[in-house]
Amino acid sequence: MDLRVADSDNHLYEVRDAYTRYIDPAFRDRTFQPVVGDDGVERLMIDGKEFPYHPNQYELVPRPGGLRDVMRAISAGDLGNYYDEDARVPVEEAFVDRDARVELLDMQGVEHTLLFGTTAACVEHYFHTDVDLTYASLRAYNQWLLDDWGFAYKDRVFAAPCVSLLDPDRAVEELEWLLERGVKLVYLRPGPAGHRSPADPIFDPYWARMEEAGVLTACHSSESGYNEFFSVYWGEKPNVSSHDQSAFQWVNFFGDRPIMDTLSAFVLHNLFGRFPDLHVLTVENGSLWVPYLLKNMDKMKGMGRGGPWLGGEVKGRPSDIFKEHIWVAPFHEEDITPLLDTIGPDRILFGSDFPHGEGLAEPREYAERLHDLPDDQVEAIMGGNLRGLLGIA
Repeated sequence: MDLRVADSDNHLYEVRDAYTRYIDPAFRDRTFQPVVGDDGVERLMIDGKEFPYHPNQYELVPRPGGLRDVMRAISAGDLGNYYDEDARVPVEEAFVDRDARVELLDMQGVEHTLLFGTTAACVEHYFHTDVDLTYASLRAYNQWLLDDWGFAYKDRVFAAPCVSLLDPDRAVEELEWLLERGVKLVYLRPGPAGHRSPADPIFDPYWARMEEAGVLTACHSSESGYNEFFSVYWGEKPNVSSHDQSAFQWVNFFGDRPIMDTLSAFVLHNLFGRFPDLHVLTVENGSLWVPYLLKNMDKMKGMGRGGPWLGGEVKGRPSDIFKEHIWVAPFHEEDITPLLDTIGPDRILFGSDFPHGEGLAEPREYAERLHDLPDDQVEAIMGGNLRGLLGIA
């Protein structure tokens, strides 16, 4: 098939000054940045503390698509850690430069892509106790992202700036700034927003502008803070790096749990009842949880019918609301048959996670895994659905 591929999950690697180039000078020494210590070692720091989520990735990064090989080497005792120097490769120009990325997309046969940061999905949690630091840092990052990548470069690479809902008024202010600069989608961290549901009516001015502008919300996998908030109650260490988490933490505090909580809040706190034209993407969160969540929401809506309805009473079946407003990008290794049976092919997006180690080294290879599907479903999943969301003919 002559597929027009549109990838919902590409990544850039940030440069050293991504957060400091445009930062308000009052926060320059506190925002996320690499710092060389007295021992000559460069460490990632936030507000005087070492960033624990992952190490420096300015020169060496995990090999694209190399996760399985690395895990086998660790199991065999040939490597000690996912981030060992022997497990990584030098950063390529296409990982940090937009023109080189477009050339690479041409070579890969990818026509359009959504582009997410690498650190950007991980740092907000470590700012959250300081609202001023949060908004200063995210504004600086968004300005850098616009400067180096653009928000719709050549109408092919659609980069996702970050918005935090910690402060309702500042969230609207940041969104207005982004809208003036032609943003197409916004990254929103899964999880609660300052002890509130992201669908709390206090955020309605933000969602009203999102709906009016037709901007997509992308809930990409992130550090949502669950490890810090809940691990200690189960005897686990909080704030460990992403690939040093225990199996228990992977199951309960990362991936499925934050996105399930967030999307069920969108549905059951009636966000879509108040703003029926909003479109939400869940990216790099997998899909195994989708059938369970939809069945559970339908059941529990009945169980909770006599309780309070934050945002207004939900009309209709939660599963139908989910299927109308939410698009899902499964992990490339998953069997998507249950997802197809639950939400249908028109709500599924292809996402490669390139160039991360967990992803596909060659994005188009994913189409081979869909060989049992009709051509029109393959075309929809591999690009048509995302192009429709972006308004691309």
